[in-house]
Amino acid sequence: MSRPVTLFTGQWADLTLETIAEKAASWGYDGLELACWGDHFDVQQALSDPDYCQGRHDLLAKYGLKVWAISNHLVGQGICDNIDSRHEAILPPHVWGDGDPEGVRERAADELKDTARAAAKLGVNVVNGFTGSSIWHLLYSFPPVAPDTIDNGFQDFADRFNPILDVFDEEGIVFGLEVHPTEIAFDISSAQRAIDALDGRKTFGFNYDPSHLGYQGVDYVAFINAFADRIYHVHMKDVWWSDKPTRAGVFGGHLNFGHIDRFWDFRSLGRGSVDFEEIIRALNRAGYDGPLSVEWEDIGMDREHGAAESAAFVKAIDFAPSAVAFDAAFDKEKQG
Repeated sequence: MSRPVTLFTGQWADLTLETIAEKAASWGYDGLELACWGDHFDVQQALSDPDYCQGRHDLLAKYGLKVWAISNHLVGQGICDNIDSRHEAILPPHVWGDGDPEGVRERAADELKDTARAAAKLGVNVVNGFTGSSIWHLLYSFPPVAPDTIDNGFQDFADRFNPILDVFDEEGIVFGLEVHPTEIAFDISSAQRAIDALDGRKTFGFNYDPSHLGYQGVDYVAFINAFADRIYHVHMKDVWWSDKPTRAGVFGGHLNFGHIDRFWDFRSLGRGSVDFEEIIRALNRAGYDGPLSVEWEDIGMDREHGAAESAAFVKAIDFAPSAVAFDAAFDKEKQG
């Protein structure tokens, strides 16, 4: 198994697609996971310009790169969230509109539907993203939160996402939620509850990313085992967490990334606390053969240095599963 190693362009949206494509090729990547912001992939242009998607492919091919997935996290965040002024900074103007919260949520849902249509035109079958959540702010339950309030939050998610997933079904596209704090699913328990809220429909799965699980104390290998048939895409991203108490714990103390008092921080691949060998073994057991996409973040390192070393790290750590039992050589019947 030779899984392609790609670079997620979301953290590189300040660069043109051609610039990051040229750099990614020089760093050893096989392709790019295109973010639907910056100039990397424009959903509406993909739908209105018959030459746009081929143009994206041609640009990538110029540097020997391919694309297997696109991602629209920012728009997804606007679908179930309690909308406030922060969302204006991340949403396209045509989605933000006049800022009326319900209008924003409806336009964000329409844009994610269009993202599925655009993915089909591009010829990929995975769209990654976020969902937002109307109940994330109730995570720490004091004053006490009635159980039906949480139930209503998952129902709100289902009510908003089922019509979106209907379009995904029509287009032959799957949605990979990046399980993440602030989303409807942020650990194994809430991921299962999200699946249950959608009555188990298979169009909804996960963009697996261990960096958002490990520092919480979530078993990130068990996540793969639990949802083996719903791992639709994989982010390779590392995170460090302290082995002793710090001044700011898991919740972060309102401190910026990189602050010395933090309990955890994202790190360049191989420099954090995540055991990637066990992840590869679990992905092999799950039969996952899609891209291993580097989402690079490390506040303490030059990003070009980090992206280059991360490509090499992923290629070195990945390996194919065994095709035979280890002791098959001793089976005389199979020796003929």
